[in-house]
Amino acid sequence: MSGKGKTLKDLAAKLDISVATASRALAGHDRIALKTRERVAEAAREIGYVPNRAARALVSGRSGFAGLALPVRGHGLGDAFLGEFVSGLAAGLGRAGIDLFLAAVPEGKAELAVIQNVVETRRADGLVLARIAEEDPRVDYLISRRFPFVTFGRLRDESRRLSWLDTDGHAAFSEAFDLLYALGHRHFGLVTIDEPMTFRLHRAAGLKDAIARRGDPGVRLDVVASPRFDLHARMAQIHSLLDRPDRPTAVLGLFDGLALSVVEAAARLGLSAPGDLSVIGFDNTHAATLCQPGLTTFDAAIHDSAETIAGMLARAVADRNAPPETRLTRAEFAPRGTHGPAPRRRD
Repeated sequence: MSGKGKTLKDLAAKLDISVATASRALAGHDRIALKTRERVAEAAREIGYVPNRAARALVSGRSGFAGLALPVRGHGLGDAFLGEFVSGLAAGLGRAGIDLFLAAVPEGKAELAVIQNVVETRRADGLVLARIAEEDPRVDYLISRRFPFVTFGRLRDESRRLSWLDTDGHAAFSEAFDLLYALGHRHFGLVTIDEPMTFRLHRAAGLKDAIARRGDPGVRLDVVASPRFDLHARMAQIHSLLDRPDRPTAVLGLFDGLALSVVEAAARLGLSAPGDLSVIGFDNTHAATLCQPGLTTFDAAIHDSAETIAGMLARAVADRNAPPETRLTRAEFAPRGTHGPAPRRRD
């Protein structure tokens, strides 16, 4: 049977059901029996029927899309974290019958303005927000509009009602300190960012709380920070941390990109990891496996987390009155070659 020009009416006639039933079955409505939905889907494949998205949107009030605002600045699309996150999000949404679209945010334009445009023009049924700030106007806006969304990360005020998934950076950085302390390290460094992101807050707190819990007056912590996308400032800050006689023997990077910059800066100064300096990151991006030796880090399961977020968003879109979902996942330690025993004390 030729699929050319086939309509929903043709599909319904083939199965001897109403057009409304065929439409609801293709849209995945729970009120239509699963066997009927499967039968309609199979018949649609047989005749080559492709639903008209615009017509479906008029009937259902849904676009069939979920959006992710993507700031294009600094590392842009080359960001290793974003690559894995977008891949996982697309896979998870695809299984729910939702297409992902990326709303580019040009440098100099506010991300909130792009999000407002997506919501007001109904281009998406829901949104995913990544890299959440301690206080985030994007979240405030979407809550006020009662628009379905899920965040990868938390607000500082966790009493706000919203759906989120986050990786427990506090626990990971506490674990990193305990591991390095057991290896003899007493002088630590933390390379972080200036922007008030909540993950920065939790990871730094995890390290500082672990130090306080140990109660060892011989432990020191030096912290340097720079703008997230300013590579020149980042390398200058790391150089200032390492290029001195009393440099730390162990450095934690807030995320893999910063940790890899520490390894690079150390090499320029003639220092080796882990012989002269232990370095640990966070995220376990693909880039962490490429340096020599491989970067010791914590696996945030970015791809899997994004797939889970996709499922959470699909449920929020299907039922706007459902209570928010929140999930805190644990990052697994991924030991490679950049951590080891503290070097012998330098004169």
